[in-house]
Amino acid sequence: MTEVKLLVCGAFNDEERARFDANYPNIYAETPDDIAAVAEDIRAGITAVVFKGHAPFGGAAMDPLSGLGLIANFGVGYDAIDVAAASARGVKVTNTPNVLNDDVADLAVGMMLAQTRNMVEGDALTRSGQWAAGTNLPLNRKMSGGTVGICGMGRIGREIADRLAAFKMDIHYHSRSEKETPGWTYHADPVSLAKAVDWFVVALVGGSETEGYVSAEVINALGEKGIICNISRGSTIDEGAMLDALEQGKIAGAALDVFLNEPKIDERFYALKNVVLQPHQGSGTHETRRDMAELQLSNVTAYFEGRDLVTPVN
Repeated sequence: MTEVKLLVCGAFNDEERARFDANYPNIYAETPDDIAAVAEDIRAGITAVVFKGHAPFGGAAMDPLSGLGLIANFGVGYDAIDVAAASARGVKVTNTPNVLNDDVADLAVGMMLAQTRNMVEGDALTRSGQWAAGTNLPLNRKMSGGTVGICGMGRIGREIADRLAAFKMDIHYHSRSEKETPGWTYHADPVSLAKAVDWFVVALVGGSETEGYVSAEVINALGEKGIICNISRGSTIDEGAMLDALEQGKIAGAALDVFLNEPKIDERFYALKNVVLQPHQGSGTHETRRDMAELQLSNVTAYFEGRDLVTPVN
C-alpha cells in the first residue's frame, strides 16, 4: 500500500483536488476539526497539509498529526492558521502571495467605480425597461482626480495605488513605515490618513494584530464625503461602527468584498443603498486561482524534496 503523506483540508474544487491526486497520494478532511477523525495509522504518516478556507486551524488540529512539518495555505491571507502554534511544533507555514495581487487590485478599483458611479442601480434601471420609459439615473460622483488613502501599503496596496494614480488621484497612504513612492503622502496613523482623504482603501493583512484597526475614530475622521473600500479581511474594520456611519450618513458609502462572519453577513447591509457588496471574490479568476494552486503545490513539492520552501511565512 502506498504511504499517504499529504492531507487535503478545506473547500478545494474538483480541479484543485485532481491536481493533488495527480501528484501525491492523499487523504481528505473537510475542516481542521475533522483531522482527528482520520484513522490513526494514516495520520501517523501525514507530514504535510494543504489547506483552503477560513475555519480556524490551531494547535489542537495539528496535534493529531505527530509527523506534521508543513501547512501549505491556499491564499495570501493565512490568519486562520495559528502560526505561533505551528512554529512551536516545528511546523512550517506557506502562503500564495503575489500571484493574486493584480486581481485583487483590479476588483478594488472596479468596486470603487461601481460605488461612485452607481453602476449597480444603473444596470437594474436599464434591464427593467425604466430607462426606455423615461427614467434617468441621477447624477453621481466623479472618481478621477479625487484624494485616496491606502491603509496598508504592502504588495496589494501598492498595486491599487499604482492603478489609482492613473486615475489622476492624489495618493496618501499609511503603513508601519514610510515606503519609497513617487511622492505620495505618508501618514503615521490611520486617523490622520482618514482626515486627509475622501476614499479610504483597506489593504491590511488579516489577523489579531489588525483586528478593528479601522476603528470608529478612523471612520468618523473620514467624514460625510468619505467612502470605504475593503479588500482585506472583514476583521480589519469595526464593522458595527461602519454600519452605524453608513446608516446615519456620517460617511457617504462603502465598497466591500469582505465581511465579518461571511458568507452570513450582517443583514443591516441588505437595506443600505450606498454600498456595493461582493462575495469575497478578490482572487476569483480562473487564471489566478490556477496560479495560486500551482504555487501551493510547489511549496508541497519543495518540502517533500527537502528543498527551500518557495513562499514561507514562518
